[in-house]
Amino acid sequence: MEILGTTLRICVEDLESSVAFYERLAGAPAQRFERGGVSVAAVGCFLLMSGPKEEIDILRKVSATIAVENVDEAYAVLSASGAHVIAGPVPTPAGRNLIAMHPDGAVFEYVDRRAAT
Repeated sequence: MEILGTTLRICVEDLESSVAFYERLAGAPAQRFERGGVSVAAVGCFLLMSGPKEEIDILRKVSATIAVENVDEAYAVLSASGAHVIAGPVPTPAGRNLIAMHPDGAVFEYVDRRAAT
């Protein structure tokens, strides 16, 4: 499994002011979407999230988002290596993802840009 990149996940109170800051920092415009009542803005390597406390509390448990070529391959490698896949693979606005807990307890999201099969 090749890791293509990592996105830093940041939960914020005021998405609009945070987006402005991170757009200036990254030198790129935000790509926005909403999922499960949470407003999301992807800016460079940052993923900003704002929404209801209950949802944000869950999202805070995921350390980072890891981009991979193929989530199915990530699933196989993670499972064979002792990780526990908590959710997925499932379709998202950007492709497919899964959430996995590594043997040390760290939780990561793995995403690809493939259409759901």
